[in-house]
Amino acid sequence: MVLALVLSGAVLALVLLGLFAFGLRRRLIQRPGGTFDCSLRWGAPDPGEEAEAGGKGWVYGVSRYSGDRIEWFRVFSYAPRPRRLLEREAIEVLERRRPEGDEELALLSDSVILACSHRGTRVELAMSEDALTGFLAWLEAAPPGQRVNVA
Repeated sequence: MVLALVLSGAVLALVLLGLFAFGLRRRLIQRPGGTFDCSLRWGAPDPGEEAEAGGKGWVYGVSRYSGDRIEWFRVFSYAPRPRRLLEREAIEVLERRRPEGDEELALLSDSVILACSHRGTRVELAMSEDALTGFLAWLEAAPPGQRVNVA
């Protein structure tokens, strides 16, 4: 009986420690500011293939502005480093659209999808309307002499 209580207590402590670590990591990511919720689909299918892909491939995350790049972190991860880096001069905006079909279930309710190309790879970012406005303003605010590809 005592062993069962000790094991139950240890499991509960590990679960609470894991939840605390998730919260602490998110807090540390957001600490410098300039963060926004952003789902990402890397290597997204072309528009003609969209009917097959549906809502597959979306990963929920948090993005952070860091100089001339965006750092993207997975929400459900303990990794302290960003999973993806998007450099401002390499981002080319292709289109903007609303979620369709299964995407509506895979993304947050107020999301807008921005299809981009980053160094030849199709990337889709899903974010709120306010975050999209800030993202596009950040893209257009490139220093003089840098090319900006906003459609």
